[in-house]
Amino acid sequence: MDKEELKEDIHKNTPEGEELDTLETESSNANQESDEKKLDSEKEDKKLTPEEELETLKDKLARTFAEMENQRRRFEKEKEDAYEYGGYSFAKEALNLLDNLERSKISLENDEKLKDTEALKKILEHLNIINDDMLSIFKKNNIEPIKSINEKLDPNLHQAMMEVEDDTREPGTIVQEIQRGFMMKDRLLRPSLVGVSKKIVKEEKKEELKENH
Repeated sequence: MDKEELKEDIHKNTPEGEELDTLETESSNANQESDEKKLDSEKEDKKLTPEEELETLKDKLARTFAEMENQRRRFEKEKEDAYEYGGYSFAKEALNLLDNLERSKISLENDEKLKDTEALKKILEHLNIINDDMLSIFKKNNIEPIKSINEKLDPNLHQAMMEVEDDTREPGTIVQEIQRGFMMKDRLLRPSLVGVSKKIVKEEKKEELKENH
């Protein structure tokens, strides 16, 4: 069987669907190749000029330097905070020592057996010396008590725990300090716990408020 007869035989035995599939595949491949050539051609058309490449590099370099500068500033700020406020947590805990000293003084002063004795006076003198020394050390480290008595209530520095009726002062004036607050430079270590003044409510109004309640 020669080549021509072999071709005719293959053509006869090949279904029409398979011929169509083959043609469609060939057509799809041709289209894909054409699209790829177009993309390559577009890429060549969009190739940056030396001037544009230089501008792109300048922009990238400027962005890199800006990021480096931002990182340097963040590092400097963290270093300053560590130096300025490195003892913040320790100072906050150390305030408990002052509180305990104050409680000890109050407890001793209220002890009936020690009242008006020379022993009590000497003990209180020593406790006061320790208290003053601690305040002095705190001050050297920029830790100072917050002013409270007769000051106007400041929510950023004071925490009102109670109200005291008092017509001699403007409402909201601090008349009692329950626990002393402290600042470390411009940071709050802890707020002062205080009692503030309010206007005296007359008995008639008190009764009305009770009834309404």
